[in-house]
Amino acid sequence: MIVIRRIIQYKVILIPLFILLGVSAVRVNDPDLLASFRNQVFDAYQVAVPRESANRSVSVGAIDEKSLRKLGQWPWPRVIFSDILKKLREKGAVVVAFDVLFAEQDRFSPANIASYYRRFGEDKIEASSLGRQFPDGDLILANELKLSRAVMAVAPLNPGISKYNLTGMRAPVLIKGDEGKMQLPLYREAVSSLPAFNKAAAGIGSISLEREGDGVVRRLPLFSKVGNTLVPALGLEALRLAVRGRGYFLIGDQSGITGVTMPPHFAFETEGNSALRVRWEKFNTETYFSIADLIDDTVPDHIIKNKIVIIGANATGLYDFKKTPIKDNTPGVEIHRQFIETLISGTAPLRQDYFTPLEIFFVIIILIINLFLVIKTKPFVWLSGFLMFFGLIPVLSFYSFKHYNLLIDPSFPLATFVVSMTAAFLLKFRDEFKEKIAIKQQFAGYASPTVVRLLQENPGLIKEGVKKEISICFSDLRGFTPLGESFGDDVKGLTELMNGYMDAITQPILDQYGMVIKYIGDASMHIHNAPMDDPDHPKSAVKAGLLMLDAVEKFNKKITSEGHPPVAIGAGINTGLGYLGEMGSSARHSYDVLGDAVSTAARIESKCKEYGCLLLVGEATYDKTEDEFFYLKVDDLAVKGKSVGIRIYTVLSDMDFMMKNTDWGWAEKQHKRMHELYMEQKFDLAIKSCNELYNEFDGKMQGYYDMWIERCEFMKNQPLPEDWNGVFIATTK
Repeated sequence: MIVIRRIIQYKVILIPLFILLGVSAVRVNDPDLLASFRNQVFDAYQVAVPRESANRSVSVGAIDEKSLRKLGQWPWPRVIFSDILKKLREKGAVVVAFDVLFAEQDRFSPANIASYYRRFGEDKIEASSLGRQFPDGDLILANELKLSRAVMAVAPLNPGISKYNLTGMRAPVLIKGDEGKMQLPLYREAVSSLPAFNKAAAGIGSISLEREGDGVVRRLPLFSKVGNTLVPALGLEALRLAVRGRGYFLIGDQSGITGVTMPPHFAFETEGNSALRVRWEKFNTETYFSIADLIDDTVPDHIIKNKIVIIGANATGLYDFKKTPIKDNTPGVEIHRQFIETLISGTAPLRQDYFTPLEIFFVIIILIINLFLVIKTKPFVWLSGFLMFFGLIPVLSFYSFKHYNLLIDPSFPLATFVVSMTAAFLLKFRDEFKEKIAIKQQFAGYASPTVVRLLQENPGLIKEGVKKEISICFSDLRGFTPLGESFGDDVKGLTELMNGYMDAITQPILDQYGMVIKYIGDASMHIHNAPMDDPDHPKSAVKAGLLMLDAVEKFNKKITSEGHPPVAIGAGINTGLGYLGEMGSSARHSYDVLGDAVSTAARIESKCKEYGCLLLVGEATYDKTEDEFFYLKVDDLAVKGKSVGIRIYTVLSDMDFMMKNTDWGWAEKQHKRMHELYMEQKFDLAIKSCNELYNEFDGKMQGYYDMWIERCEFMKNQPLPEDWNGVFIATTK
């Protein structure tokens, strides 16, 4: 409890936590600048620890400068691609994936093709014979596609420039979850190859390379949605054909696609929108071969045999270059190659949506630890703790990436931790200075800060006094004796615990705009509607009473966990006129309240233990709030010193809670009927009703029903007058 009071006193934890909340709100919104900085940190990890590439499974057939010099202006005739595909098939390529679109018909006629071939020394080829043998270059390529295992490209566009044509889709896609709620990359249109090629190919794959806010390609979606068609990534479809997978299984929820499986070979965990990050290796040309060399049959067999081969451009003039973490000008075909290698190796870096709240939680934990050190230890100790955590955050982040491929953001926790702890250090020094100054002064004795403020604004308001309707609450601690015995001779410990109890019951009072008048040992007195006006003061008083009960329950959980017996509270509330002002002697005075309503409230509170109830309310308060709370009548009582009885009620909850969370309606009617039987002097039937109601109201009224049964047994033997009104006259306070 000392630590908690010191935290409140110094406010060391408040401003750092406000800073944490503010920075966390910014982090949740994740502006582009912040996301870019975080991604640059992850890019640095990729450069520092590139993926190992001992056994590469993918090769690239490069449409490079050498190929353009040999084969001429782009695009080449379709018969050239037919020859390329045939050579790759004969050399043992497992799958051929085209990072090239064949969206238009072949522009080469048979005569053009004959002229084209003469460039390679085929002078005997005549246009007429070529036309009879190969009437259509597109048909030649389509026939070769049927003999090979090839993936054709589709380029989703939004907005697009032509209607999509995805007739070559082969693999079934099963979905677990509501597809309509899954956050897939969505495109209205797409550019794809000619229908004849799509039908002849073994599969179709998307070549979309979406750049992030800073223009860098870091991840590719495993699936995109073009119109109503789910399209796998080019690399994913190539891998499926390589392992002869029959289809895909997508797993998702409202956060998007969270997993993609390719039974029975592969399962990939994605980042919600089906995206999977590429785990980059250093760029090299070991897996590249020129298409020109393939035409000349000079490519070593091991580069093609049993490999997935991607045909794509890396010639400067074709402009297929993107910025990636490893290189500013990375050919698109290289991105697809590394993407497939990432899929095969299972090394995709992962950053899920729930990483952010976990990072915030981590910051809160280390911040609390360090704030505790700031409060409780010497500067050398908390400075050591600060430096330890300052170094631990980036080390843990880098370790998680290197060994587990997890992307834990070090930038947000580090920045938040440094800023928050700096604020805490400054507040620590400021509060220590103010504390030394405050010790030399007496600031309004033990008066409430609310009273002090009003005195400063209008001293006459307090000194002259006021008469007004108020709601008064007295409370008293039950179970102090066993609690005190549990501490033995540890008076300091008991004092700290009692201060904690007073803190617990005081906060609900302040939250409901109440004013604590005084603490009397383990008892307290507070009021509502003075000195601050509160038109709903009866409601505020009852609400504060219920919150005080809740606060004591939470307080009990803490002290019982420390080995101490639980305590209880008894509280009584009454509404009426009070006289408020500055009262006392000239040497010592305080803000206080007097009046008959105050005395009645104190008498009502004193009956809590007798009635077995925790919170009792007088009839004046009940009449003003009966529709707001769930009440049960307790008695018609003439308190000590009074000749006229008043109705006494207990309150179990607010009305909304009762209506939504309980089935107390029937029991409430039975309780009212029990009191009617009592007033009719049918005491045996009243006793029977008490027994039937004993376990109702979640057992909260058991003590009361025990008492009421005794009351009925007593009243059965009393000579009652004919005009008996049921009022019970108390003989003790």
